[in-house]
Amino acid sequence: MSDTPILEMKNITKEFPGVKALDNVSFRVAEGEIHCLVGENGAGKSTLMKILSGVYPFGDYSGDIIFGGVPQEFGGIRDSERTGIGIIYQELALVPEMTVYENIFMGHEITQGFMVDWNETIKQANEMLRKVRLDVNTAARVKELGVGKQQLVEIAKTLSKNVRLLILDEPTSALNEADVDNLFALLRDLKTQGVTSIMITHKLKEVIDIADSVTILRDGQTICTLNAHNGEVTENALIKHMVGREIDNIYPPRQHQRSEEIVLEVKEWTAYDPAVERVILRDNNFNVKRGEIVGFSGLMGSGRTELALSIFGNPAGYQVNGRLHVFGEEKQFSHPGDAIQAGIAYVSEDRKRNGLILIQDVRQNVTLANLREISKRGVIDENQEIQIANEYKGSLNIKTPSIEQTVSHLSGGNQQKVSLAKWLFVKPKILILDEPTRGIDVGAKFEIYTIMNQLVEQGMSIIMISSELPEVLGMSDRVYVVSGGEITGELDIEEATQEKIMQLATLN
Repeated sequence: MSDTPILEMKNITKEFPGVKALDNVSFRVAEGEIHCLVGENGAGKSTLMKILSGVYPFGDYSGDIIFGGVPQEFGGIRDSERTGIGIIYQELALVPEMTVYENIFMGHEITQGFMVDWNETIKQANEMLRKVRLDVNTAARVKELGVGKQQLVEIAKTLSKNVRLLILDEPTSALNEADVDNLFALLRDLKTQGVTSIMITHKLKEVIDIADSVTILRDGQTICTLNAHNGEVTENALIKHMVGREIDNIYPPRQHQRSEEIVLEVKEWTAYDPAVERVILRDNNFNVKRGEIVGFSGLMGSGRTELALSIFGNPAGYQVNGRLHVFGEEKQFSHPGDAIQAGIAYVSEDRKRNGLILIQDVRQNVTLANLREISKRGVIDENQEIQIANEYKGSLNIKTPSIEQTVSHLSGGNQQKVSLAKWLFVKPKILILDEPTRGIDVGAKFEIYTIMNQLVEQGMSIIMISSELPEVLGMSDRVYVVSGGEITGELDIEEATQEKIMQLATLN
């Protein structure tokens, strides 16, 4: 790593209608380093990178971009790619039905005359896979690969364009621990080959692990740049600069005063998925008590989400056997509407696909799951809808210029609050939260945790599914561990440790 900058962005300002996303931001990246860009949701990180990659072309913003010592005026993505800049978004831009080699050279095909040279394409695709240390058949279809391998195919695709600067936006959000370790080893390897990386992430431990330097944005402004090699990058320092204050305890304290009254009980719960002809859940037993948070932990693919969905009216269409008691009454739900009527709500792990309608505004999304409450003879009372949406905007601290703001324009943390508001409006007594803080920053996490504590103090019961062990340990009263579709253990929070949870999570 040298002190010579490969990139300088000077006095960048970008405005959207009613919002100044970036306000005089300056950003400098040294050649041959791994530079992390962090900040709360809505701080301007992705907007800054979209300007750098040409998504927002020259003229849509003010300020200067200097790359490789040369001022740049990118008119689009192709311009930035030709200069040597490649970006990989959180949602991978791969075509599942196409082969690995087709995906790697899609959009910049290797041709001989007017025809694609498939032999040379396959040869160079294999070279790219060796470069990212991925051992798969290039003729395999992308849909046959796991998420971690798809991520490496996306990186190979970007590297095939001869990039000098690689931008990764939340690259680890859907990866397991082994895949994250492999990705970080690759980034370090690319650094020795002269490739500079910029990584956007909310996971502070990853920042501490991988970064040479860290730039922090807050409210569209540059706060500071920290040098990891001088000991400046610590979790407390990152949090303080990101949120503008110190958060002594990321998990707000709560008195564990749960009742012994069982509000939900599941017995001998088994589920078969006819789509893949596989038993996905087997003989599960658990219960939830009034006013407690029950954490469900386990590795990806362990069956945690499938368990939640099969209880919440089984929208995936599994063949389910077992007994379900809600507030002492035996229930059989054939549709999520039945579960809602019984007092159960489910906040999806994928807010963009399953939790929200992104093209609609905050007001419409908040009331979506309970339109009957605000309708008379099939007509929505818009005044009542506005009142309710504003109440949740205030109580959940949803940061938006207006409840008429389209949800797609909100930050991830505020989208999550809208998704939570939507289900709180159905007035549930049991709330299932599937990965409630995935993809949101530490400040928004603290707010979500505070809301959870308030809900259980009011008597609500929460099932929290989480892949983050510190979150499970920091927020739960009890923990169930799932492995291979089976609950392999139950731990009271006083006895639960990361080591015990991992032992139970790897039993099957």
